[in-house]
Order: sequence, then structure tokens, then C-alpha cells
Amino acid sequence: MEHHVYFWLKDEYKNEASRDRMEAALDELMESPNIAEGVWGKPAPTEPRPVTDHSWDYGISLKFDSLQAHERYQKADPIHDAFSGGHREMWAKVLVMDLA
Repeated sequence: MEHHVYFWLKDEYKNEASRDRMEAALDELMESPNIAEGVWGKPAPTEPRPVTDHSWDYGISLKFDSLQAHERYQKADPIHDAFSGGHREMWAKVLVMDLA
């Protein structure tokens, strides 16, 4: 299964130091043993179109070998817990989209 998450930073965290912090945290998140494959990034500088949303600051795309691995990641993964618990105050909005 795939897990896609988009993050919008609060205005007070849209600075170089906060972005460095977020990017280091995303790098650490990718080390979770529950993730089969994962990448993070920022909006690509593609041409604006009515169906394209460039408003978010960071996105992650994670692949899991099974629904059970995803559940472990969500409920019992200290790396995921450290990421979400340690950086939640930075986010104005988070949007999750999962694919079976």
C-alpha cells in the first residue's frame, strides 16, 4: 500500500532554520524499518493548471509491503512517533491520502 502526506507549514515556520529542521526530520522518518520505500519533496515548479495544487510545503510518499506494516508504522513506530510528536507544532494543515 502507499501512504501520501502533504504538510502546510505555519507562517512562523516558513524560514530557513525551520525548513532545515523539517527536512532533517523527514530524512530521519525515512529510516523507519516499516517503510519499504519512501521519498519526500517540495512542490515541483510545474506550470500552474486548474488541477494542480502547489500550496503545500512538503510531501511524503511511502510504500509499505503490507497493510500490517502500515499499521505498525502508525501505531508502534518510535521513528514515526518522534516525527509527528516532535514537529506537529510546525504544521498548519496535514492531508493524508492512502492507496490500496
